[in-house]
Amino acid sequence: MPSREEIVTFDDSPPPPGQSPWVSTGPSTLVDVVDYDPAWPETFATIAATIRSALGWRAIVVEHVGSTAVPGLPAKPVIDIDLTVADPADEAAYVPALEAVGFELRVREPWWYQHRVLRADEPRCHVHVFGFDSPELVKHRIFRDWLRGNPEERERYAQVKREASAASTAAGEDAMAYNARKEQVVREIYDRAFRATGLR
Repeated sequence: MPSREEIVTFDDSPPPPGQSPWVSTGPSTLVDVVDYDPAWPETFATIAATIRSALGWRAIVVEHVGSTAVPGLPAKPVIDIDLTVADPADEAAYVPALEAVGFELRVREPWWYQHRVLRADEPRCHVHVFGFDSPELVKHRIFRDWLRGNPEERERYAQVKREASAASTAAGEDAMAYNARKEQVVREIYDRAFRATGLR
């Protein structure tokens, strides 16, 4: 299991020299933020059922994370999912089965907790694959639950998301640049959540 230090620390290291995380195309150009859609939880449930049907018991946990998992929070209309598997490096154990039901492997980061990302377009989603010992799984749950339980933080984050979306759209930036624009506020929210939980 991840240590407390691993959970509260952010690894911003760049990819190793000569390495790229992108399997096919680069980062998404979708930076539009829309009002919260009450249908998002049901959309997640549909995607999760597809993943579980494809992988069976190899899908240890399938969890709705990110902004679409927070009622009332505006978000990009893309469902973010954390998929926990025994070994993300063993792509043969899950990637072909997910590709067979419409997912595409887009990101491979063996240097960062063996992270993989698969995406699908209908419904639109990103599936983040981690091992059961990854601190990112804990981070994502804490951030989601903190926003669910703290309306002021949710409103603060909603404002910065809309501002970042507008600025990135005007500048013709991609989703990575959009994320960078809101990173400081995200880290500040994480810090308060970590302190509230006693982790920091």
